[in-house]
Amino acid sequence: MKPVSVKFLGSGDAFGSGGRLQTCIFIEAAGAKFLLDCGASALISMKRFGVSTADIDKILITHLHGDHFGGIPFFILDSQLISKRTKPLQIAGPPGVKNRIRSAMEIMFPGSSRVKQKFGIEFLELQAGVRTEMDQVFVTAAGVAHASGSPSYALRIECAGKSIVYSGDTEWTDNLIDIARGSDLFIAEAYFYEKKIKFHLNYQTLMEKKAELECKRIILTHMSDDMLRRLESLELEYAEDGKEIIL
Repeated sequence: MKPVSVKFLGSGDAFGSGGRLQTCIFIEAAGAKFLLDCGASALISMKRFGVSTADIDKILITHLHGDHFGGIPFFILDSQLISKRTKPLQIAGPPGVKNRIRSAMEIMFPGSSRVKQKFGIEFLELQAGVRTEMDQVFVTAAGVAHASGSPSYALRIECAGKSIVYSGDTEWTDNLIDIARGSDLFIAEAYFYEKKIKFHLNYQTLMEKKAELECKRIILTHMSDDMLRRLESLELEYAEDGKEIIL
């Protein structure tokens, strides 16, 4: 079986701390190429690292904040006008994902959501605790603690014999233990080093809970300036824009 590639096209927070681009993770496995989140700067990061919108089969969204889904209007327009996409696109996310994306398109490019593309777009609403099959990619959502106007999720993706979990944005919840258990890679938000704030994780909490997660590998992402100043002291691996992991 071919290896699974996980490449961080964007590893930053909502505010571009450290000059990092917003969340966009490119996963490539046998027969599948997809994005895990698609932040507002995603199209920039895709072009920087040589990933075409025409190559992406699906986009999986953890929650409906702009730094996690705001790149989709640009992705759709590039697919239509630049890469000349013809194959269908699947977009899966929390309930309300279709309406939120359509609204974002209308705000940024009036009329764009009503243009008929040469490729079909299928929207799927993920339900917490339900394992959804998307063309040999299996996605399971777990509810997390992050206010976004709709349910926010951690996602577990299983493909080509490997399992990847992303916490999305959340303060600590024991749901992370269940969804990360046995995974090959757990991508975890670590917004602050030790400061506890509502709706976000910090590094010290992750270290305290590390043994309970029971995953093979942890990599930190979505870090603020507070975390970026402390990279040399971290015991856990951390993401950077362009970093690739082979599973």
